[in-house]
Amino acid sequence: MTIDREPVEDITGSAIAEQTVLPGGDISGASLATLADGRRVVIKRGPMVDAEGRMLRAMAETGAPIPAVYGWQSHCLVMQHIVSGASDTRDRWPALAKTLLCLAYTKAEAFGWDEDYALKHVEVPNSRAGNWAHFWRDNRLLCHLPHLDPELAKRVEALSESMEDLLPAAPDIALVHGDLWGGNIVHANDGRAVLIDPCAYIGHREVDAASLTVFDSPPPAFFDALQLEHGWKRRQPIYRLWMWLVHVRLFGASYRSAVIRELDLLGF
Repeated sequence: MTIDREPVEDITGSAIAEQTVLPGGDISGASLATLADGRRVVIKRGPMVDAEGRMLRAMAETGAPIPAVYGWQSHCLVMQHIVSGASDTRDRWPALAKTLLCLAYTKAEAFGWDEDYALKHVEVPNSRAGNWAHFWRDNRLLCHLPHLDPELAKRVEALSESMEDLLPAAPDIALVHGDLWGGNIVHANDGRAVLIDPCAYIGHREVDAASLTVFDSPPPAFFDALQLEHGWKRRQPIYRLWMWLVHVRLFGASYRSAVIRELDLLGF
């Protein structure tokens, strides 16, 4: 990935001495740069990095461990490099629970966010709503219907019609990360679980807990530490479903079976 050096140098006040492309990047790429003054920073480029920078700063205001955002310019985001390397993997789940509890104390009058987002070509609408079930129905389910095959779209639409019966109107809120999985967590060498690559908005804090079960199996003690609301297990397939729908649209029909599995669990 080629980095335009000028915005990075404008933001940091230092020239780039060396840069290396970081692994991953199915949706967007990042580089690790060493500056002439010795600092190491992470650089991301893309059309949505300014929105990402605002999300990261909002998350940092909650007290959650988040990389410091130095600034953005010309579709270039520059942020603190977090040194990974937590020595004991058994400590990672308690550390992550502690991080998510920081996000859980957000107060807001409506669910959603002040701007829409996107994961590559998949839009993430964030229109504000006072009712959480309505927000999830409109912004996380119905928005996908035009992009699904007729059979799948019919089942997702049927589920959407029952959102008021399946989700609370006013649940425990948080500034949710929104796309939380292992690749978006840096287990720092100081023991903190630092969150990166957000798709953030004001929502039900169970969203992040559920998304972690898409590719991983958190231990029961992790969920106990979060002290989730009664019935949280029944709602997990609803929240996982959004991630699978996004994967179908990003990466193709190989993820269709996961969508069907969640719909089967929900009885739709």
